[in-house]
Amino acid sequence: MGRRGLARSGLGALGVALLSGCGWSPVYRAAGPASPDVAAALAAVNVRLIPERSGQLLRNALQERLERGYGAAAPRYDLTTSFALAEEGVAIARDSTSTRIRITGTAVFTLQAHDAGQSTLLSGTARSLDGLNAIGQEFFSQDLEREAVTRRIAEALADQIALQIAAYFHRTPQTA
Repeated sequence: MGRRGLARSGLGALGVALLSGCGWSPVYRAAGPASPDVAAALAAVNVRLIPERSGQLLRNALQERLERGYGAAAPRYDLTTSFALAEEGVAIARDSTSTRIRITGTAVFTLQAHDAGQSTLLSGTARSLDGLNAIGQEFFSQDLEREAVTRRIAEALADQIALQIAAYFHRTPQTA
């Protein structure tokens, strides 16, 4: 390892030391005396079906993030999510056709425990936007681009939802 490599690793170690001194700790770390095992709790979340193709994309992305490294565990929680996409023309040509389309994805979610009352532990909203060009493309290529935009939005929403759930499990100790 050269001088630059040593300097970078030294700066990285210094950064981690400084952050840990102010109480920072990684959300996905293994359980300790004062922190719950967040990754195991995330793996115990059952993601319920979300209708339509865009919902399938969001559900798959959520499952990937929640099961990260642990695989599926025995379900202790249910995640119910609704997903909606809205389109808006943002660049309008002289002939009133949209040349750029903004697509906004909104997901509303609820995390419930597998107890007798199905108690709600957490609920929230995630939002992401992306866009596509609508001019000079054939129908098939525009359809492929719309699918890619929907996939990117679903991935971004899954990141936000998984982070909110992980933060909840990090703050709230879980009993086995």
